[in-house]
Amino acid sequence: MNAQQDIIRLVLLRHGQSIWNKDKHFTGWSDVPLSAKGEQEAERAGRVLRDAGYTFDICYTSELQRAADTLRIVLATMGLEGIVIRKDWRLNERHYGALEGLGRWQAIRQFGIWPVLSTQIRFAASPPALDVSDVRFPGNQARYAEIDKVVLPQAESIEQTVERVLPFWQHTILPEIRCGKRVLIVSHKNLLRGLMMLLANLSQKQVMKLSIATAQPLCFELDHQLNLVRYYYVQRGKG
Repeated sequence: MNAQQDIIRLVLLRHGQSIWNKDKHFTGWSDVPLSAKGEQEAERAGRVLRDAGYTFDICYTSELQRAADTLRIVLATMGLEGIVIRKDWRLNERHYGALEGLGRWQAIRQFGIWPVLSTQIRFAASPPALDVSDVRFPGNQARYAEIDKVVLPQAESIEQTVERVLPFWQHTILPEIRCGKRVLIVSHKNLLRGLMMLLANLSQKQVMKLSIATAQPLCFELDHQLNLVRYYYVQRGKG
């Protein structure tokens, strides 16, 4: 077996543009759909992966429709509709707490500039928290009814988002990769920042500078000790 055959490829994909991405609202765990552009982006991602020769054995996504719909469109475009899909709340976006649903200027008027700005530039800064009686708190939503409310977020920093996904990454996703499964993860900007931190051993400052494009497949090549070899955006015909 040559060195290229020894390489394990993991693909990360941020969902396509959502209607709140388009309108520049804080989204987090709010379950909003893809925009028309986002659907087109997802289809294009599927074509890029298909034309570059990618295929998958198992896919992971969040509980939020913008990620799940992106995955559905990608797999349909690739002709992989029968593949195993696992949804999990631990792959949800960072929870933006009391900022969820607000536009940037509306949030600044309500909470002040630093409580809003700090959440976007500081790794450990958490947004203003929701009250547990708020309908936006996941503990009040039917889809999370079987999860202990104690572990559901009222708001999250990037640091807390990484802490949330880490056990799922270590105990659920990594074992599949070690078994040789070809894995696709469709999730959200800040969650994927956290996974990139784990994969590439990035610092907090590096994580906060990461920009992840919507619906552009990002391939991580790993050796069989799961050490990172390189990562890159997939280009059509260049798998």
